[in-house]
Amino acid sequence: MLIIIMVNKMNRNLELLTDIYKNSEMGVFSTTTLMNKIKAKENKIKPVLENEIKLYEDFVKRSKKILKSYDAIPKDSNKMAKISSSIGITMETLKDNSDSALSQMLIEGLTMGVVSITTKISQYIKVADRKVIKLAKDCKNFQEEEIEKLKAYM
Repeated sequence: MLIIIMVNKMNRNLELLTDIYKNSEMGVFSTTTLMNKIKAKENKIKPVLENEIKLYEDFVKRSKKILKSYDAIPKDSNKMAKISSSIGITMETLKDNSDSALSQMLIEGLTMGVVSITTKISQYIKVADRKVIKLAKDCKNFQEEEIEKLKAYM
């Protein structure tokens, strides 16, 4: 019985860590894609995006490290999700690449991330390890802070 509980706890840790990893890895991809689309533009939002990429990369690294401590190999985001994101970013930036439009697009993506991670935290708070829950909460806080920063550009 104890072995089953330990396996279930490990599975919950892996599920939550994988979600953090994929969310952050997709954040790196999407934000980098957006930066590349506005590279030649004079957007004032660029420093916020550059910092956001670094922070997402930190969450990728941290979640990957903990996953490896469980002998798990992190799985990258779905290729179709990346293609869809890339197409969406291209279409949106062609329509309007103002700081206001970009911040709105980013806020929508970050909000989806906050909702997703908040749901996962609620599901796993009693069954996952503290360090995994802390990482999830740190990721959620980071996304909420980014939303607040981006509101200044709307």
